[in-house]
Amino acid sequence: MKESMAAWEAAAGRGPAPQQSVRHVWGTISRMTPELVAEAPAVYPPFTAEHDLIRQTVKRFCREEIAPYAQEWDEAGIFPREIFRKAADLGLFGIRIPSELGGSGLDWWATAAAMESIAWADSPGVGMGLMVQGELTIPIINELGTAEHKEVFMQPAMAGEWIGALGISEPGGGSDVAALRTCARTEGDELAISGQKLWITNGSRADFIVLAVRTGETGRRGVSLVLFPTRTPGFSVGKKLKKVGNLCSDTAELFFDDCRIPARYILGEKNRGFYYIMHNFQGERLASAVMMVASMARCLDLAIQYGKERSAFGNPVGSYQVWRHKFAEHRTNLEAARWLVYRALDLTNRGQKAVREITMAKLYTSELAQRLSYDCMQIFGGFGYTTEYPISRYWRDLRLYTIGAGTSEIMKEIIVKEDGL
Repeated sequence: MKESMAAWEAAAGRGPAPQQSVRHVWGTISRMTPELVAEAPAVYPPFTAEHDLIRQTVKRFCREEIAPYAQEWDEAGIFPREIFRKAADLGLFGIRIPSELGGSGLDWWATAAAMESIAWADSPGVGMGLMVQGELTIPIINELGTAEHKEVFMQPAMAGEWIGALGISEPGGGSDVAALRTCARTEGDELAISGQKLWITNGSRADFIVLAVRTGETGRRGVSLVLFPTRTPGFSVGKKLKKVGNLCSDTAELFFDDCRIPARYILGEKNRGFYYIMHNFQGERLASAVMMVASMARCLDLAIQYGKERSAFGNPVGSYQVWRHKFAEHRTNLEAARWLVYRALDLTNRGQKAVREITMAKLYTSELAQRLSYDCMQIFGGFGYTTEYPISRYWRDLRLYTIGAGTSEIMKEIIVKEDGL
């Protein structure tokens, strides 16, 4: 335990560096590994000193390697590929991957500790790109992939050498997965893929895509997931989309013109892709909710600090009752959101059904983020409307979350269906 604490303290900049690498330290946090979850003490949430060191290490990385360049990368429309490698060096792409496959073999609480700290980057766009890599592509390969899939695709992604993307949405629909039209014909031992994808995060520079294709009948029973290397002839990036927010996170339109890949690159069972996607959505929505809570906390911190520093009519702006009451309401709402997310995390971590709770967490946090970021931006006055302050970036970027990973309207439909209505 002392060696574990010393390693994380060194990584967080609080002590001398040990001989072992920071990435290997993830493996020392064993008290909440999946094997011991059922026997865990009734501490809720079960965060320990080691989780705090994870937070400090990721926070330091974000403050030093990302935050100073956030505005520059927004203006460039992309962040450096090198950030993926640096995040991989910290172990951010293998938190729940078994140690025998090069991961840390930890659980969702360790994931939450790391993801909560990514808010210190003051760049939800970077957080989005890293989340797609670590929470949308790698876990599904680990769950469904063969030994070959894991060696060829997952290992380079965990090392930050390859960038992954999730290719589901199409011009004709995003939430209606069962209606996708990109097709994959079986020809011998190959799949011939033709079609188009849209709104694909990391799409303009991905090395591989976890791609949803139609391999059978219309509807949900004819969808499969495949691993698609983007070096495949016939693949092309149509354009990088210009968005309102998340400006440094590349989002692309993709084309597939009779692209041929080995049929063995199908993930899991053929024609079961729709159900895999629905299952994978739960992890994506839970990760999004965790990031929403952390981002909202950061917005409040920025707004409250500015309210103390900025004076109007002889008093700090934040001392006026209108702002004191707004912040009181938002602190209360944020705390409610945090515990709703932690409840979903707890159920997921214990392997219990959590569709209802995850959906509620995603809906509540994404909707609250709209109101909270608006008010936090408002206290900055004219300065908040410039791009020189991070608060305007949060206001723009958080708008996505009522749309991405399932719209708020879809979330409401799922919740009432779970209640049998």
